Amino acid sequence: MDRALQLGTSAVADGDIPVGALVVDADGAIIGEGRNTRERDGDPTGHAEVVALRAAAEAKGEWRLTGCTLVVTLEPCPMCAGAVVASRVPRVVLGAWDPKMGACGSVWDIVRDRQSIHRAEVVGGVREEECAAVLLDFFARQRAAH
Repeated sequence: MDRALQLGTSAVADGDIPVGALVVDADGAIIGEGRNTRERDGDPTGHAEVVALRAAAEAKGEWRLTGCTLVVTLEPCPMCAGAVVASRVPRVVLGAWDPKMGACGSVWDIVRDRQSIHRAEVVGGVREEECAAVLLDFFARQRAAH
């Protein structure tokens, strides 16, 4: 989670929400990293999880990320949860829960839906206070600036 927090914090320089993610293979090696890039790239799909999953698939040379774990500072949204299902990632480790857009148990539970083609284990609340504090601080500064 340390590296995911570092990645997320680096997004602030571009005005992006500080969310960081990485994909770890079965041996524990980081094979993909990502941070939010929506503002920087003008890309609505530039979420940390999608960026990390794309990098991991490129590193593996295939789209199936079986045996991997997605580590992310904020609970994935519906788009990112769909990407977890599509890439066959079996485990998601998340920091802060997202009571507005979370799709791994908070608002929706896309990654564990019984009707899905693939289900992932969710380990939530890892360093939750620290991950949430980064986000709360970012949004407090955004509100103060406007």
